[in-house]
Parts: sequence; structure tokens; C-alpha cells
Amino acid sequence: MHAFLKHSAMVLLAAISISCQGDRKKAPEYDFLQIMERDTLRVLTLNTSLSYFIYRDQPMGYHYEMIKDFCDKHNLIPEVVLVHNSEVLVNMLNNNKGDVVAYDVPVDNSLKDSLIYCGLSQVSHQVLVQRSEKGDTLLKDVTQLIGKEVYVQAGTKYYDRLVNLNEELGGGIVIKDVDKDTVVVEDLIRMVANREIDYTIADEHVARLNKTYFRNIDVSLAVSFDQRSSWAVRKNMPILADSLNSWFARINVEPTYRRITKRYFEEAKRLADGGLSSFPVFLKPGQISSFDNYFKKYGREFGIDWRLLASIAYHESSFDPQSRAWTGAGGIMGLMPATAANLGVRGNSLFDPEINIKAGTEYLKKLLVSFSSIVDVQERTKMALAAYNGGIGHVLDARALAEKYGADKDVWDGNVEKFLQLKRLEQYYEDPVCKMGYFRGDETIDYVRCVMNLWEVYKEKVKG
Repeated sequence: MHAFLKHSAMVLLAAISISCQGDRKKAPEYDFLQIMERDTLRVLTLNTSLSYFIYRDQPMGYHYEMIKDFCDKHNLIPEVVLVHNSEVLVNMLNNNKGDVVAYDVPVDNSLKDSLIYCGLSQVSHQVLVQRSEKGDTLLKDVTQLIGKEVYVQAGTKYYDRLVNLNEELGGGIVIKDVDKDTVVVEDLIRMVANREIDYTIADEHVARLNKTYFRNIDVSLAVSFDQRSSWAVRKNMPILADSLNSWFARINVEPTYRRITKRYFEEAKRLADGGLSSFPVFLKPGQISSFDNYFKKYGREFGIDWRLLASIAYHESSFDPQSRAWTGAGGIMGLMPATAANLGVRGNSLFDPEINIKAGTEYLKKLLVSFSSIVDVQERTKMALAAYNGGIGHVLDARALAEKYGADKDVWDGNVEKFLQLKRLEQYYEDPVCKMGYFRGDETIDYVRCVMNLWEVYKEKVKG
């Protein structure tokens, strides 16, 4: 039935192409009909936390999930083509290196002769990022920036906007420029959240995404005019453009759009607290949770301290069998559906406590074995935990970078950990030794520290 529907769609597209173009000689050589025939849509995008990245060994990103929904509805395979920066996206598209740009391309009249803006379109602006904790005074108007220090990356649109805003106000803003090669905008947002600086500027969508990591920031004050942005295709691909526009008109009213938008711009993504104050109360002396028997059973079976399993489970789900993270990871041990399926766990079985704990323990064992060349058990455990949380590919990249730059690839603290965090910078994630691209490492580094700390508490309070 699916093949029949696809065939019918292709026949219809062919008819539309002929009727729209009139003269066969004017028919486009390559458009949606040819894309459907070869079952693959080449997607140009950037390797960022908003557009496309690999996390827990799965492709993710707001723009990626949106274009994947379009592909799923047309039985197409998205072939991601990563571009170094936004400035070359349009050139890559016009040089036939991809079929569609799935990224925020500013709508510019000067490009309308070569592009068709279509598909996902948004209106955004730049915003001030400031803290909103108890005792903080929120700025409500840009005039209140006079006399304030605002940190922005040198040579970026944020710096340019702040300079222009300062001129509009007659001066007075203290502009603190930072090197954009060593700091990304998300670093500055984190610095605001951590009270290292007071203010920075970011695109609204980037700021909203980061607010799901840092709940103590406010991103409501606009500091620029609205700017419309959109996906784009080449001018000679009108049928693909029409198909993307039809899809976007439909998805706007579908639950899928709300689910993806909520996932990236609303759902909390960071461990609430890395300190011991966040650790759970024991059910009773010697008992960590109501699932201790399963932790002990499968800890013995796979040769892993059951208290380590309990520590992972607490940080993944707070021992809630029905837990589901923003990533899609589910159950007590926070397993990704694809990872669970590789271990023979599918469907609702993911939320069965015993099945989930067994699968999570087996997965951790596989990761420990993959780092068996590391002699020190503690270091091997930290690498496995990092891989459990962020994906083994990024940990392997970080070890390769550590080795290349003279650090110890078998030591986590200050070595592999450092290079995992550096994978947020282009010069590191595009290094030839890296295979998995951009990575936001802060959360994984927090995860390793928190799980190891809690494991120590459990070992102290509950004898093995």
C-alpha cells in the first residue's frame, strides 16, 4: 500500500511539473520528483545544539527533527550534509551540494533571485540574557543597559547589534568583547547563569533553548527588531518548495510540531543539582530504593556494584519506572529506545522495572568492556558513565583529541573531560580525529561527577 501511495504521488508530481512548466524544455532537471525516485533528501545544515548534533549515539536537533518529519511523511531518507558556517550555506545549496537548507536563513530580498524561501519559517530577534534569581533586578527596557557591562563575541552579529544599540542610546553601554574562537554564545549564557558575568546577547531561539538548561535566566527583553528566517531551496526547485510549504502548513496544527517545539524550547535538560543536597533519602537503613533487589540481581550477573547502578538510576529517573527524558530516554535506567532495541527491549517493555534495569546494566557492562584497555577501574568507570550519558562516539573523540594534544587518554579528570568540553568549539569538533562532530559536554561532565559522588555516598551508607 505504501509503495502504491508513493507511486501515485510521483505520477501526480510529474503531471504537476509538466502542467506548471508548459514547455518540456523548461522543465527542471532535478526537483522533488527526482528526489522521491532516489528516496533521499540531501539536507544542508550546521552542527549546533539547535540544528543538528549526535547525543547518546542518536541524531538530534530542532531543525533535524523537523526535516526528518517531512522526510518521514514522504518516505524519504534525510542525508545530512554538514556545513562549516552559516555564511556558506547558500553557496553550498546553489552549487548543488544539497537539496534544502534546514537552518535559519535570514530572508533577504537580494537572494530571492537564486532561492525560494520555504518550509519552516520563523520570526525572531536578539534578546538580552540576564539572571532572574531572587534579589536580581531585571532590566525591562534597553535604556537600562546604560552603565552596564554586556559581554559579546567580537566579530559577530551580536557585537554589531550592541554597537548600533549603544549609538542609538547616545553611548554608555560598556561593551566587553570576547574571542569568538575560544568562546561560543552558549558559554556566555552559562556564565550569566553561574554569576560570572551579568549580561550577554543571543538569538531568541538559542536563548530559549539554553533557558531549558539554566532555569535562572531571563530572555524576555528584545534588543533588536524582528528578523524573518526560513529554510530554502534553489530557485529551480519549485515543486520541492511547494511540498515543504504544504508540509509546514499541516505540521503547524499537528501534535508533532508542538511535541518537537516543547522538547527543545521548554523541557528541562540539566541535572537539577550536582551537590550532595540533591541526594535522595534512604527508604530505611541499608535500602536505597524499592528496586534494590533488581540492582543486586543484575549487578551480580554482570559484575557491577549494585550501588553504582542505583546511582545511575537516581540521576536518570529518580527511580521512576515511567520516567521519560527530553531525549526520549525512558525507564528507571534512562535507556534510549534504539539502545534498548539493540538489547532486545522494545515497546512498553522499556518501562518494566526489571527489564529496564537488566538492559541498563547490560549496556553499562558493554561500555565498560569497550574501555577495557584502561587499567584503572575508576577511570574506566568514568569513561563508561560519560558514554552512557553522552554517547560512546563523543568519548572516543575526546580520547583521540587528548592523545593528539599530549594529554592522558586514559584519565578522565582534566584530560578526556577537558577535551570533551572543548568539542563545543569548531577547531576541535572539526579536527580530523573527531568523527561525531559538535558536542555540548557540560551536562555529561556534570553527570559523571554526580553519579560518582552519589556512588561514594551509597558505598559509605550501604554495605555491599
